[in-house]
Amino acid sequence: MFTGDRSGDWLVRALHRAGFANQPVSVDRSDGLELTDCYIAAAVRCVPPDNKPLPQERRNCLPYLVREMRALTRMRAIVALGSIGWEATLPALSENGAEVPVPRPRFGHGVMVEVGGVHLIGCYHPSPQNTNTGRLSEQALDRVFADAAELIRRLESQER
Repeated sequence: MFTGDRSGDWLVRALHRAGFANQPVSVDRSDGLELTDCYIAAAVRCVPPDNKPLPQERRNCLPYLVREMRALTRMRAIVALGSIGWEATLPALSENGAEVPVPRPRFGHGVMVEVGGVHLIGCYHPSPQNTNTGRLSEQALDRVFADAAELIRRLESQER
């Protein structure tokens, strides 16, 4: 996922700068990219028309995200890429037993909320639509992943 496209170029560079990836570039599945303390999941597993998934497509994909999250026993933080990622994460956390605050937290770049012991961090999606228009800069993307890395380090040191 994300490998070989412009969104992935931005994402992998940011993950590398934050210490989550061993290299700043990924062009195919055999290029040696390794992630540390990081897992990438898809909120929607198809490419809908205009990249705008319908509510039913989101619901169809939710069980996959729920199972993936359930398998991540050390999950401390989630960086939700875009409002679609944010909106998919909240019900997935709920399905895994977390109590989602009411009113539901609203997406925003850099917004952080704790839900069931997991810190959800909003980040604009690194799509060309956001990067080419300047809505998302590399510095803003780096800040989110640096914040996530620092949060994880802090939580792990508290657990020791």
